[in-house]
Amino acid sequence: MTALIALVGLIIVISVASAGGGGNGDQPASPRGDTTTTAPREEDRQGTPTEAGAAGLGDPVRDGKFQFTVTRIQPGVQQIGGEFGKDAQGQFILVHVTVSNIGNESQLFDGSAQKLFDTKNREFSADTEAAIYLDESKSFLNEINPGNTVEGIVVFDVPKYVMPVKLRLHDSLFSGGVTVALDR
Repeated sequence: MTALIALVGLIIVISVASAGGGGNGDQPASPRGDTTTTAPREEDRQGTPTEAGAAGLGDPVRDGKFQFTVTRIQPGVQQIGGEFGKDAQGQFILVHVTVSNIGNESQLFDGSAQKLFDTKNREFSADTEAAIYLDESKSFLNEINPGNTVEGIVVFDVPKYVMPVKLRLHDSLFSGGVTVALDR
């Protein structure tokens, strides 16, 4: 139990430390500018959808020091990690994402900072425990150096009937995030 408390404390400290300068700053919160308070810089617009179009699968989007590209959604997974893994309470939805560090310092990619939304606009948190059992996940506290790219999988455990419609991707727990539509 003490080890678990120490691990949770370490995760919080790392997340807070990674958030320094990793927030939205003057970059757009979403391709549509939903929560942007300042105009995006020209270099931030490169490779992102225009404000007139919504970001979808395959579209690179940026939040803070990260550029995300959601490459695939895999719903209906019932179990991860084989015999000693984890069973879904409902279904696992695996979100395959490419994460590039576009900043000047290393940044921690944390799957628990990512959110999934359904047709009723309910917010679902990532299941980082299940992600640990998935070898190719790379979404549990993965430090990414500037210029490097990681292909990972963020795992969500949602009810069997849930239809995901969008993701909110964050470079840290404290950033504004960027929205990616999954129904395009």
